[in-house]
Parts: sequence; structure tokens; C-alpha cells
Amino acid sequence: MTNQPRGSHRTVLTQTTFIAGPLCMAAYGAIRLSDPTHGPNLAWISGHIAMVAGVLLFGTVFLGLTRLSEPATRAPRLSARVAAFLGLAGMASVAAQGVIDIVVGLRADDRAGMERLFEGIQSHPGVMPAVYTVGPALFYVGLVWLTIQLAVQRRIRIWRPALVVLGTATMLASLDLMPLGALLFCAALSSLGRDIAASRTARLRPA
Repeated sequence: MTNQPRGSHRTVLTQTTFIAGPLCMAAYGAIRLSDPTHGPNLAWISGHIAMVAGVLLFGTVFLGLTRLSEPATRAPRLSARVAAFLGLAGMASVAAQGVIDIVVGLRADDRAGMERLFEGIQSHPGVMPAVYTVGPALFYVGLVWLTIQLAVQRRIRIWRPALVVLGTATMLASLDLMPLGALLFCAALSSLGRDIAASRTARLRPA
């Protein structure tokens, strides 16, 4: 058996992440729709595990999109890094919210108990903006910003940021539309993992 180069494993991982991240978010939305009581039960826990996994996979997506914007002059490079920072900060907020939901689902005996636990957590200063309102919005701001910048730089086609904007609007309109929004993200991002991996390989190949 021959060992594959480390770079090939990284290429496959990058390609997979750009598909798996949105699909995990779609899985969360689908599981949520199948659970009319919204916890505490197995559907609540498994759905939020899928959400946390999907959001964390977007860490690779943000870094990959930033890499795709290079080489660039100073201003676009700084813009891409700011957008990636905002996206990663939003990713952390959404992941924190998902972890809280999992813990609450494990600790509560019924929906009323969940509401009491949520009220106790959200009553702490700074938790609402950091984890539930402002923080999560940064995830979408960073993703939209990066894809629009890449389209302006002509690194990607304009329909990709259009799908990201549409997916974002869909998710923000209603959590019930999460599967549709996530599939729009998947359509916009799926092949970009391959392009980013190819551009990295081209830069590493000796001239």
C-alpha cells in the first residue's frame, strides 16, 4: 500500500468541508422540522450536534475563501481578513449557542424546565448580544462579505454570492427554512473547495 502525500489528504479535507458544513446545517433544519415539541429529546440533541458540527466546519470555509482572494493588493487583502475574522467570530457565537442548547436539553426534564434554564443563562450580562443576537449575525456578514469580494475580484462567478445572500435571507426569515437556506449555501460553496485546493497546489508546485 502506498502512502498518499499529505497535501492530497488536505485537498480532500478542504473539498469535503465546503460540502459537509452546509449539509450538517441542513440536517439540523430537517431534524428540527421533524420535532414539533422542540425538546428535550433525542431529536433536539442530535439536531444541535449537527448544527454545531456544521458551523465549526465553516472555519475551514472562511479560511479557504480568504486564501482564494490572494494574491491581492493591500486593501483587498485586509478586507478579506476582516471579513474572515467577523465570520469566525460569528461562527464561535453560533457554536456557543448550540452547545448551550445541548446542555439545556440534557439537563431539563421538559420544555418548561428548558425555558427556565434558558432564562437563567440569558439573564447574564452580555450573553444575549454575544451569543443570540449580534454575535451570530457576524457569521452571515463575514460569509456574504467574502463571497461578494471574491466576485468583485472575479475569482468566482456572481451567482455564488447571490445564492449566499438568498440563503442568508431564507435562514433569517424563519428557522423552518433552514434546510433550504443551507442547500443554497451548499450550491454556492460546494465546488469552491476544489478550486481552493487546486490554487494551493499550484502555489506549492515548483516553477
